[in-house]
Amino acid sequence: MKRKYFLVMILLATITGCNNKPQVQSPDVKINSTVEISFYVVNSYPHDPLLFTEGLLVHKGDLYESTGSPAEFPGTRSLIGIQDFKTGKLDVKNELDRTNFFGEGIAILDDRLYQLTYKNQIGFVYDLNTFRKLSEFKYSNAEGWGLTTDGKSLIMSDGTDKLTFLNPETLKPEKQVFVKENGISTLNLNELEWIKGYVYANIWTTNTIVKIDASTGEIVGKLDLSPIVFQQKTENPGAQELNGIAYDADENKILVTGKLWTKIYQLELSN
Repeated sequence: MKRKYFLVMILLATITGCNNKPQVQSPDVKINSTVEISFYVVNSYPHDPLLFTEGLLVHKGDLYESTGSPAEFPGTRSLIGIQDFKTGKLDVKNELDRTNFFGEGIAILDDRLYQLTYKNQIGFVYDLNTFRKLSEFKYSNAEGWGLTTDGKSLIMSDGTDKLTFLNPETLKPEKQVFVKENGISTLNLNELEWIKGYVYANIWTTNTIVKIDASTGEIVGKLDLSPIVFQQKTENPGAQELNGIAYDADENKILVTGKLWTKIYQLELSN
C-alpha cells in the first residue's frame, strides 16, 4: 500500500511540476503590408470617350495614346496619336486594321515608337518623327498588354504576373521578372509606366495601380483609385476599366485615365 501511495505522490509531483513550467510564447509573426500611396487630384482634362485606352505616355511635353478596338464596341479603333489637352481629341498618327490587329501598349525610346498587339504576338516599330513603320518583331509571350521603358530596355506585360525586358535593338528578351506582393504572385499586369526608378502597373479589372521594384518584382506600394473610378462611372456610365498611366518627368506630373473615359486626371502622390 505504501508503495502505491509513494508512486501516486511521485506522479502528482511530476504533473504539477510540468504545469508550473514557464509558458513559452511563440514569436510574433510579422506580416508585411504594402504601403498605401495616397494621392489627390490636381487637375483634369477632357478625353474622347470613344478611345479604348491601352497605352499612355508623355514625351517632350506631348501626351501619346494608343487604343484598342474590341468587337463589342464597334465605334472603337486601334490608333496611335497625340492628345489635345484642351479638346480631348486625338491627333491620329497611325491606325491598325481592326479586322487583323488589336492595338496595345506603346513606348518611346531613341526616336522610335514601339507598339504591341493583343493576340498576334507581333509588335511594330515606327519612326517617331514620321510615324512610318520601320519594322515588325515577334515575341513569344502569348499576349501583348502594356509597354514602357527604363531608358535602356523595353518592359512589357502580358496579362500574367510577368514583366519581360526586351533589348530595343534585337527585340529579344533579356530577362523576366515575376511580380509578387508579400510573396504572392500578382496577375493581370496591364498598362505600364516607368516613374522614378519603379514600374507602375494597372491591375486589370481593379481600381488599383501598383508600384513595382523592377529588380526584384516586389510590389512596394499601391494606389487605390476607387474614388476616381466611381466619379467617372457616375458621370459616364459607359466608362470601362481604369487603364493608362503617363509620367511627365520634366513637370513631375502623373496622368491617369481609363477605357472609354471622358477625363484624364492629373495626380499628385504622397510618396
